[in-house]
Amino acid sequence: MEILKECPACGSENHSFIRKCKDFTVSAELFSIVQCNACQLLFTNPRPDITEISRYYESKDYISHSNSDTGLFNKVYKLVRNYSIRQKLKLIEKHHQGASKNLLDIGCGTGEFLNECKKAGWSVTGIEPSPKAREQAIKNWNLKVIDETGINQPLDQEKQNVISMWHVLEHVHTLKDRLQQVNRLLSDNGLFIVAVPNPTSWDAKNYQDYWAAYDVPRHLYHFKPEVLKKTVSNFGFKHIASEPMPFDSYYVSLLSEKYMTGKSGIIGALKSGLVSNIKAAKNAEAYSSVIYIFRKG
Repeated sequence: MEILKECPACGSENHSFIRKCKDFTVSAELFSIVQCNACQLLFTNPRPDITEISRYYESKDYISHSNSDTGLFNKVYKLVRNYSIRQKLKLIEKHHQGASKNLLDIGCGTGEFLNECKKAGWSVTGIEPSPKAREQAIKNWNLKVIDETGINQPLDQEKQNVISMWHVLEHVHTLKDRLQQVNRLLSDNGLFIVAVPNPTSWDAKNYQDYWAAYDVPRHLYHFKPEVLKKTVSNFGFKHIASEPMPFDSYYVSLLSEKYMTGKSGIIGALKSGLVSNIKAAKNAEAYSSVIYIFRKG
């Protein structure tokens, strides 16, 4: 385990303990979440270092890597994912400017989103650290998907018009380096799309330590909306819009009910998801997960 003395976002050495959460997916270990007293970033500390984190993803239940159809949670996830993929593409095309259509998806998983973009005429590239997920993306959709080292190399189209990270930024060990890399790869006026869970949402407050989207230790950061916007903006991006991910509250509540009660708790989860969305209805940045759209420059 590595102990962070400095905040990964601002470098401050002053932080406070917030809560301790259990890894319900793989190890059953407990991990602390602390908050930087300077910039308010929540981060997991201590955390597995980059050489040992992979074992915490070794679960058939980790759907973005396994693409499994087994079990209620996976089936629900995949139904919602297929709809959400189409909505993501619509969102990108709404904000995209210019004729070129080069898109890089960092943490592309098994490639369904990239495939949808490719069908819509985009030139797509994926970066995915999981060999298993990478193999499925290439085999199933004939996509160009490379491993993590590829982000340090020039891509076929040196500048991307859109770079997306769908529930990925919270997994990246070197936060500052990754944001600098995105800036380098993105064209002027290009879009940077970031989707992350929201620890200020109603369902996060409702489930507390059992909130599934803390997902320690795989989630290294837990971004409050203002903290996420400020952190990304410090690397040459302008925040232009935020959009809700209303289905996430239901899926996260399903998992949270299971963690809290040991049972599926479908009725309770549906109720919690609905309440969370109603509470957030007038504010996109109050939902369980939020999409942030940034423009370079």
